[in-house]
Amino acid sequence: MPQPLDRIRAAGAPATGPPRFDRQMRKRRIMSILVSIALLIVGVYAILGLTLYFMQPSFLYRPVREVEYDPGDLDLAFERVALPTQDGLKLAAWYVPAAGARYTILFCHGNSGNISHRLDTIHLWNELGFNILVFDYRGYGQSQGQPSEEGTYRDARAAWDWLVRDKHVQPERIIIHGRSLGGAIAANLAAQVEPAGLIVESTFTSYEDLGKEFYPYLPVHWFASFKYRTIDAVRRAACPVLVVHSRNDELVPFEFGRRLFEAADEPKQFVEIDGRHNDGFLFSAETYRRALLDWVGSLDQAAARRARPGG
Repeated sequence: MPQPLDRIRAAGAPATGPPRFDRQMRKRRIMSILVSIALLIVGVYAILGLTLYFMQPSFLYRPVREVEYDPGDLDLAFERVALPTQDGLKLAAWYVPAAGARYTILFCHGNSGNISHRLDTIHLWNELGFNILVFDYRGYGQSQGQPSEEGTYRDARAAWDWLVRDKHVQPERIIIHGRSLGGAIAANLAAQVEPAGLIVESTFTSYEDLGKEFYPYLPVHWFASFKYRTIDAVRRAACPVLVVHSRNDELVPFEFGRRLFEAADEPKQFVEIDGRHNDGFLFSAETYRRALLDWVGSLDQAAARRARPGG
C-alpha cells in the first residue's frame, strides 16, 4: 500500500523535510553567503591597503629630472651650488642674491618637479629685496640619490649649513620658507636651528592626517610609511611663525593651516589667501606680497627691541 509521502510525490507536490530542518538549511546558506561577501571585502580592502603602502613613495615624491630653466632666464644673477649632505650626496641648488638684502630665504619646495619650476617664487623674493637659496631634494633635478623622509630633512640641513658655513650668513638673518611638503621639511629644520623666522605655506599637519582626508575608509595609521608631522615641528620651533593658507586649497584643507597656526607659539601670524593649492601665492599676489613684507617688518621691529639696552 502506498504511503502518504508517496501519494504526495505522485501528485507532483515537492518533497520537503521537517520545517525546522528547512529553516536551519536556509540560515546556513545565508551565513555562508555573508561570510563569503565579508571575506571578499576584507581581501579587496587588504589588497588596496597593501598597494597603497608599497606605492606611497611614488605618490608622495614626484621628482622631475630635467631642469628646463634657471634664474638667468629672468635676467637674474645667480650662483650654481653643489650642497654636500651629511651622508655624502651632492644636491643641486641656486643662490640668487639681491642688492642690500637684509635677510636670506632658505626655500623648501613641494613634492613635485624641481627648482626650475620655482622661478616665480625666486623672482618674487628677489623683487622684494631678499637673497634666496633654493635647492632640490635628493632624487630631484640634478641632485643625487633617492628621496626619503629622513633624506629630505638632511637635505634641508645641508642647505642651512651651506648658508651659515660657506656664505657666513648669521642664523638670525635666515628665514626658512616651505610650501606644501616643503612646509613640513622647513618646520623640521626650524625646530633644530635658530632662524629669524619660519613660513609654512599650504602645508598639512601630518602625513597621516592628509592620508585620512584622501582615504577615509582605510586605517591610514597602519599603512602610513611616512610621518612628516609638521604640527609637532611647529610646536618646537623657537622663532616667529607665519602660516599662509588658502580657503580654496583643493589638496590640503584650510583647517590644517589653522591647526598649524594654533600649535605655534607666539609671535605668530596667519594669512588667508585665495586660489588653489599650487597657485594661491600667484592668484593672491598683492595680498601675499604685502603680508610677507609686513611680517618681515615685524621681525625687524622685534630685533630692534632686543638690541636696545634692557630690551
